[in-house]
Amino acid sequence: MTWSAGLAGLAAGLLIAVVTAPVGVSGAVFLLPVQLSVFGVPSPAVTPTNLLFNVVAGPGALLRYRREGLLYGPLTRRLVPGTLPGVVIGAVVRVFAIPGATVFRLLVAALLMPLGLWLIGRTLRPARRTPVAEPSPRAITGLALVVGVVGGIYGIGGGSILGPILVGRGMPVTRVAPAALAATFATSVAGAAAFGLLSLTGSGDIAPDWYLGLACGLGGLVGGYLGAHLQPHLPETALRLLLGALAAILGALYAVQSLR
Repeated sequence: MTWSAGLAGLAAGLLIAVVTAPVGVSGAVFLLPVQLSVFGVPSPAVTPTNLLFNVVAGPGALLRYRREGLLYGPLTRRLVPGTLPGVVIGAVVRVFAIPGATVFRLLVAALLMPLGLWLIGRTLRPARRTPVAEPSPRAITGLALVVGVVGGIYGIGGGSILGPILVGRGMPVTRVAPAALAATFATSVAGAAAFGLLSLTGSGDIAPDWYLGLACGLGGLVGGYLGAHLQPHLPETALRLLLGALAAILGALYAVQSLR
């Protein structure tokens, strides 16, 4: 990996995190096409490289949310214990059951594009007279477990999936974003450790691209802090539309790539 590639990774991580941190998405999910298409990171090494990005970049946004008193709360305490065991299961599935990039992209498209369009539709639709009931604590923990598995497979920590679902169920973005990023960071640490252990016993490209992951992560560290700082200045409707658009665009991108 050259210095120019490292600087490109740094810039990519910074720009992506600035846009995604305000809505509780680490940005790792948008690094997937960059890693696969631009930097040529092999599959499944792209997944632990993304998890490494989350580990390095996560504290930036989390520090800002902590200073604003938004980080610790019941939602965070429900998401983190649910996603942690799921991400370890997902790492095992990713290495032994879904090694191909084509299947990987199809799964991303099938999950994120409908989620994004659903959230945009719910945001633009006139508000109902009766408010939408928030998920129960048990449902949130169960959802976190499933998303943890998905996040372990994709290397995205799960925030890009948890965010659209919880916001679509009526929770405000300002409440969901810090909790989703906290869960993403915790699961990324566990997932990166799981891939590290699997790389000792498995074959193929399982270990992360350390240089690229660290370069992108340092950019995301700064970008995440800046993005979290911008969140209070953005209206709730704009945040919801941004979250839905990010998910839908990414899902469409992977659908096109998988058909090539």
